[in-house]
Amino acid sequence: MGNSYSKQKYLELLSKEYRNINEVTEEIVNLQAIINLPKGTEMFLSDIHGEYEPFVHILNNGGGIIKSKIDSIFGNSITEKERATLATLIYYPEEKLKLVKQKKENLDEWYTITLYRLIEVAKKISSKYTRSKVRKAINSGFEYVIDELLHSQAGNEKDKEKYYKAIIKTIIDLKQAENFIIAISDLIKRMAIDHLHILGDIFDRGQSPDLVIEKLKKFHSMDMQWGNHDVYWMGASWGNKACIATVIRNCARYNNIAILEDGYGINIRPLSTFAMETYREDACLNFMPKVYDDNKYDSSDKVTIAKIHKAITVIQFKLEGQLIKRHPEYHLDNRLLLDKMNLEKGYVMLDGKKYELNDTNFPTLNPKDAYALSSEEEEVIERLCESFKHSQKLNEHTEFIYQKGELYTIFNSNLLFHACIPMEENGNFKTVEFLGKKVSGKKYFDLVNETIRKVYVNKDEQDGNLLDIMWFLWISPDSPFFGKNKMATFESYFIKDKETHKEEKNPYYFLSNQEEICDKVLKEFGLEGKEAHIVNGHMPVKAKNGESPVRANGKLLVIDGGFAKSYQVATGNAGYILSYNSNGLLLSQNKPFESVEKAIKEEKDIISEIVVKKTGIVRKTVGDTDIGRRLKEEIEDLSELLKFYESGQLKQMN
Repeated sequence: MGNSYSKQKYLELLSKEYRNINEVTEEIVNLQAIINLPKGTEMFLSDIHGEYEPFVHILNNGGGIIKSKIDSIFGNSITEKERATLATLIYYPEEKLKLVKQKKENLDEWYTITLYRLIEVAKKISSKYTRSKVRKAINSGFEYVIDELLHSQAGNEKDKEKYYKAIIKTIIDLKQAENFIIAISDLIKRMAIDHLHILGDIFDRGQSPDLVIEKLKKFHSMDMQWGNHDVYWMGASWGNKACIATVIRNCARYNNIAILEDGYGINIRPLSTFAMETYREDACLNFMPKVYDDNKYDSSDKVTIAKIHKAITVIQFKLEGQLIKRHPEYHLDNRLLLDKMNLEKGYVMLDGKKYELNDTNFPTLNPKDAYALSSEEEEVIERLCESFKHSQKLNEHTEFIYQKGELYTIFNSNLLFHACIPMEENGNFKTVEFLGKKVSGKKYFDLVNETIRKVYVNKDEQDGNLLDIMWFLWISPDSPFFGKNKMATFESYFIKDKETHKEEKNPYYFLSNQEEICDKVLKEFGLEGKEAHIVNGHMPVKAKNGESPVRANGKLLVIDGGFAKSYQVATGNAGYILSYNSNGLLLSQNKPFESVEKAIKEEKDIISEIVVKKTGIVRKTVGDTDIGRRLKEEIEDLSELLKFYESGQLKQMN
């Protein structure tokens, strides 16, 4: 009786939206039509690391989708050069139009030809969506005209051509050709990617994570899985001092101080003044920033940044030491190394062995209390903390990442997470003690997710102990965002012996090459069968050494984007793009992107080579997706409502 009563109450609520038989049947027909459409294209990107230009180019070219559509439509009718020009126009319409206007003599003729071609591309790329969805995606004031051109049923081909010609001529005569080209190009790009997955690590290394986030904020449909670099930037934004010091150190290391000052309005001057005075006689050679275009920076700039780099690194190690002592439950005592240094004799004790130091100049280090900040360091970090917490733009960006993000996402039978699920060498999920609870597998993931939400809600409280967890998740061997035996930052800066710099990976990174292990992980998260995959970022694939992004007989796909130039020397490529459309999965390897300028002027696209193509026997429809399953449930509910109307159990309204 209870279930019957609840069902009737639900249908009564539903009847307020669908008031009569006509409205119910109309919606059932509409939903049934939608679930029979081809599945929209999902795109998966990871490890963008602040590299704005290649990131935007991949969004613009739809991961190669747009160029492939152009080739399929015009491959036999126009030249390769003309197809490249059309593609570039779609990617960068405003910039390309400026160049075209400088070179073309008969612009009206060019406009006419180009508009015809753009309409054909738009038709092809929007054909899998409802007319309503396409029209809603047009943000230009040309909704009616574009809708007519894409869906016109004007008689035979001769009538249709005449109809198109009249509309296009009117657009050109009214001097609206450029605006129309921009509008239809934007629509094509919008339709190329139905949903975007970002598998973590927007920040660090590249120059413009702020621009990446601004672009993502405008994207029509997306989700995000947090990466280790995102987690500690969130912690820094919320006021954790160890995270703040780490953010600044990484910015100095990759010569990206400008992102803090110009991008987020964070005042670095107190740190700069302190560093230049404290390390005035120190060349700070071990702290020279990594620069990939030496022509842009003179030696004095590098020296200044090197001094800032060293100053904040020492502050970071002190703050981390304080935090580790505050939290013995983190089990990170092996990272307490400042007090293990003998500066007079030039060595440090590490795991019971002496190692030679390459730097013994630590003027702010108190031998009796190695983790105590000097009064000057204390003042610097307090001012930096205030600046981070009160940066409106940084707070808006970390708020966006928090709201859009999760530790993991299950989407259309794919399990998405950035790094790893901690495992033992025997393939069992590792039991981790986290906030007083012993958990493993999915329960651990869910607890971490819940905890980050709790940290956010309580981030403004005076007690920072809960906020410290954001630093723990950045650095702990047991963190699902990291998963190595140690973060060897101290060793890489101060110990000559490079053997100490090595970081051993959690067994997950090796065991996940086995199909049975991936099946075990997928089952843990409620996924089974041939359609289920794990998609990871975090692991640069060294393709030049023969490494493959496809592992465990296709069950694991590693898509570390390789956007960051610092990775490309080791990997030999610019990472991977994963697409999932109605025909199946497509994994492509990218060549390094040169520049937007060359893409526009020389029409140089990102060259992608297909690594794996998994095509299904039957083309997938919306009905085969998570959204489709929800729509089918809606149809069932509406069908029940229809029965209630037809039987008279509910009164229809006009």
